[in-house]
Amino acid sequence: MTDPSQFFTLDTTNGAARAGTVRTAHGVIETPIFMPVGTQGAVKAMEHRTLEELDAQIILGNTYHLYLRPGTETLRSMGGLHRFMNWKRPILTDSGGFQVFSLRELRTMNEQGVTFRSHIDGSKHLFTPENVVDMQRAIGSDIMMVLDECTPYPVDHDVARRSMQQTTRWARRAQDQHRAVEPYYGFAQRHFGIVQGSVFPDLRIESATDLVAMDFDGYAIGGLAVGEEAQLMYDMIAVTNTVLPVEKPRYLMGVGTPENILRAIGLGIDMFDCVMPTRNARNGTLFTTKGRVNIKNARWKNEDEAVDSGLDAWASQNVSMAYLRHLFHAGEILGLMFATMQNVALYLWLARSARAHIVAGTFASWSRETIDQLNEVRS
Repeated sequence: MTDPSQFFTLDTTNGAARAGTVRTAHGVIETPIFMPVGTQGAVKAMEHRTLEELDAQIILGNTYHLYLRPGTETLRSMGGLHRFMNWKRPILTDSGGFQVFSLRELRTMNEQGVTFRSHIDGSKHLFTPENVVDMQRAIGSDIMMVLDECTPYPVDHDVARRSMQQTTRWARRAQDQHRAVEPYYGFAQRHFGIVQGSVFPDLRIESATDLVAMDFDGYAIGGLAVGEEAQLMYDMIAVTNTVLPVEKPRYLMGVGTPENILRAIGLGIDMFDCVMPTRNARNGTLFTTKGRVNIKNARWKNEDEAVDSGLDAWASQNVSMAYLRHLFHAGEILGLMFATMQNVALYLWLARSARAHIVAGTFASWSRETIDQLNEVRS
C-alpha cells in the first residue's frame, strides 16, 4: 500500500454542501460520510461483515480506550489495529480528548498534558500531545486526531479562551511530533487539528485561524453537542467554516441526530461520527426512513410490517416489528444486533443519499423533506 498522491478532492458543491473524496491507504471514502463508532476496535453488536455489507467506508476507534486495552504494545506487535481486528478499510482514531471532558473526575490536567486514572483499575497514565501521536502511530489509524480539551457547556468566555489556547499549543506540539516520527507500518497517517472555543464566535475564529496556519491534513470542529442549543451549534459550524480551507476535509465530532447531520452537511461539513445510532439501538430506539420508533412499545406486538422497507439492509427488510419487539422483551442479544444494523444502515444511507443529492443539485429541498420525515415519531 502506498501513500495516496492526493488526500482530499472537493468534487462538487450545492450551496455550502460539499461532495468530496478522501483517499487513504486502506481505501477511498466518499463524503459526506458517517463513521460508525468502534471505540475499542469493535462497533458494538455488529460483525465486520455486516459493516462491509452496509458499505461502512470508515470506522472510528478511540486512542484512550485502545491504549488501555489491548495496549499499544500489543497492537504494534500485531502490526496495528487493521491487522489485529482484520478490518481492511480506513480507521480514524480520536485522541482521547473527549475523555478529558467525559472523565473529568478521573483526570488532572496541566500544560504538559492530561493524567488519567484508569476507569478499569485506577492506574495512572499521562497523555501528552506527543505521546498521543506515538500511540496513534502504534494503532496505525489512517486519520489521527490531536490531543485537545473539550469544555463543558455553559462555560464563561475566559475559561473557554484559556482552554482553546491550550488546545492550540498542544496542537502545535502534536504537529511537530507527527512530522518528526515516521509511520510504523509503511502507509501515510493523516493528522487533523481540532477547533475549540465553545459557543463564542471570536474564539472559534481564533482557534481555526491558528490551526490553519499549522497546515493540518484536515480540520475537526470539537466541543459541540455538549448541551448547547442546536442553533448555537449550527452558528458555530457556520462561523468556523468561514475560516477553514475549502480544499481540506471538515469533520464535526460526536454529532448527532439525523437532523443535526443533514443541517451540518448543508453548512459544509464532510465527516461525522456519533454513538447515537448504536447506543439508541441497544435501548430499543430505532431510526427509520419513516420516523423514530420505540420498538418496546405495545403498538408493535402484533405488527407484521418489516422494520424499514425503505432501507436495503437485511434486518430492515426481513425482520418484523413484532419479532424485534419480542427479542427485546425476551432479552435476546439478537434484538440488539438487528436494531443496531437498522440504525447504522439508516445513518449510512443518510450520508450516501446526501451526497447523491449534492451531486444532483437538489440537496436543500431533499434535506428539508427528509428532516420532516425522519423526525416523525411512530410510537
